[in-house]
Parts: sequence; structure tokens; C-alpha cells
Amino acid sequence: MANQKLTVGLLYGGKSGEHEVSLQTAYAVMNAFNYEKYEIIPFYITKAGDWRRGALLSAPLTTVEQLKLEHAEGGTKAALDTLFGKLYGEQTLDVLFPLLHGTFGEDGTIQGLFEMADMPYVGAGVLASAAGMDKGVMKKLFEHAGLPQVKYCYFNSTQWAQTGHDLVRNIETELGYPCFVKPANLGSSVGISKASNREELEKAVDLALQYDLKVIVEEYVDAREIEVSVLGNDEPIASVPGEIVSSSDYYDYAAKYTDGQSEMLIPAPLDEEVADRIREAALQAFRALEGCGISRADFFVRRSDGHILINEVNTMPGFTPFSMYPLLWRETGVSYASLLDRMIALAMERYERRSALHYENL
Repeated sequence: MANQKLTVGLLYGGKSGEHEVSLQTAYAVMNAFNYEKYEIIPFYITKAGDWRRGALLSAPLTTVEQLKLEHAEGGTKAALDTLFGKLYGEQTLDVLFPLLHGTFGEDGTIQGLFEMADMPYVGAGVLASAAGMDKGVMKKLFEHAGLPQVKYCYFNSTQWAQTGHDLVRNIETELGYPCFVKPANLGSSVGISKASNREELEKAVDLALQYDLKVIVEEYVDAREIEVSVLGNDEPIASVPGEIVSSSDYYDYAAKYTDGQSEMLIPAPLDEEVADRIREAALQAFRALEGCGISRADFFVRRSDGHILINEVNTMPGFTPFSMYPLLWRETGVSYASLLDRMIALAMERYERRSALHYENL
């Protein structure tokens, strides 16, 4: 049994503005797996939400385009039959590995599906995923945990339609210009704008509402951007901090993924005491969200006084070999392949502990 390979269901794509990012992540992970330990069944979710299940792989696919599984047979029904196989005695998967960024991927929805299928899965659970995806809820949890953060305003599309003028005046009074406008439930900087006046603010809110029904507006701070990777379940550990030096006015989608000009400083040039405080804050944020598996915590270090402010936690961070999450662990002494092993082990550990609970006696 010790030498038996684990069969991993790798899920990617999805109904999200981060669909293409997910494909890049899946391609990198697929190529990093040790196929002497694992075999892979790929699951591609199209932008329309259709599922495709690929054949069992003992070696990675060779191009990103192949990940779209154009010749898959059976469609959504075959894919979901495989996913739920354990429930009717036809289990072919040992663990699920979601690489789905954004809505319908890291917001708790797919995690709920995995729970119903009674399958172990990599990464955060339903609660942490949902709370980590909704920036407004996340900020409330950070506030409760005593984590300093920037001032913000949080509202939905109905409130904007009915009281938009009052919201604008409140933002101008409480936050001032410039400010940042974001969809509450999205990642990879999709739909984010910097507003320097009322006209830009109104346009930015309208843009953000194209991606989500809720919007968050944050004050601008002149700060360094520091990130920390977290790994674990009940006893998480934090990596060395890294710093993002953006090629843009802020770390937008182009700066992250397309222009290739942003710089990552790993480890971040910080005083040891400051680095330790940020690492501890990353663990505090992880616990505030009831995190498990993995996360990346993003911070601001204000230039004027060195004050540390948490920005957000990402429960399914980018995971290519060039992404900050694995690079921080590499600097901390954990290789990309070892990281995959650890993530799967954490998924199995959490599942086994929960399976030992006696729900039938409740």
C-alpha cells in the first residue's frame, strides 16, 4: 500500500475572470508533480461552466491548450460522476486539487461540492474560502482579530443605485482621493481602479459592479507591498516575507501577469524584527479566517512611519513556479515539488481528522 500511487483530481479553468490564470497554474502544477508518486485525472471547467474530464495521466500534458480537453468524452455528467464516485462505490480519486481562482473556485462554492462528495481536497475549506473571497467580510474578521488595516467603505449595487450620491460624499469625507475601488469578490486585480476625483470614482464603481454585486473602496496609502506564504492546518507556519515592486502605479492585472516588469524581492529587505512581526500577523490573519492548507497574506508597510497594515489574504494564490507563493517557500527551504506533497498531505490529514467525528451520534 505504501508504494501505491495517489490519484489526484486536478481541477482548473472555471467561470471566472481569472480563467486564463488558472490554466497557467494548472499547467505548472501538472508539470511539477512526481509521477512516481501520483497519477492525475484532469478536470477542465469551461468559461460557460461546462465540465470536461480527461483520461488518467501518468505524464503531464505538453501544452496549455491541451488542458482544455477538447476531445474529452461524456461532458459534465461523466466528470461529476467521477467526482462523486465515492458515494456509490466507484471511487477512482484519492484527493482533489482545485486550481480555480476567483468566483466559483476559491469562494467556497466548489469546496462545498467537495464536502458533499465526501472527498479530501487541497486548500481552504468552505468558511475560509468564502470569507477570504469577500473582501468586506474578510476586513470585518481582521478588525475583530485586532489586525490594523486601511480605512474602507463597503456597499452593494442596490445601495449604489439608491444612495450613490451619499456614498460618494462619505467616501470623499472618510477616505479622500486617491482611493482604490475593487469588486468585493474577485482576485488577481481584475476590475480594480484607482480614482483621483469624483468622475473617476463613479466610473470605477460602475466597472467594479460589472464583476460583482458588492464593491469595496479603500483609502490610498503610500506603502511597500509585502507578502507572506502560510502553510498548515492547526499549526501553520509562515515563510520569509517577499516584496512586490510594481511596474505600474499599483499592482494591477497587467503588472501581475502580462508586462513582465514587476519585481519580486525575496526575501524582502526588512529589519528582522519587522519581518517577524509581519510573519506573525500573517499567521494571525490565517487563523482569523479559520484557514487551513495554504494562503498568502498581503500587507502594506507605510513609508511614512513603517506601520504594518494587512491588505488581504488569498486562499488560492497563484501557483506557477514564478508566483510569489512557491517562490517564498523556495527561499524558506521548501521546493516546489515538496510543497505539492505537503499540500496533499495536509488535505488528507484534515479529511481523516474530520472523518473520525461521529456525526451519526448527533
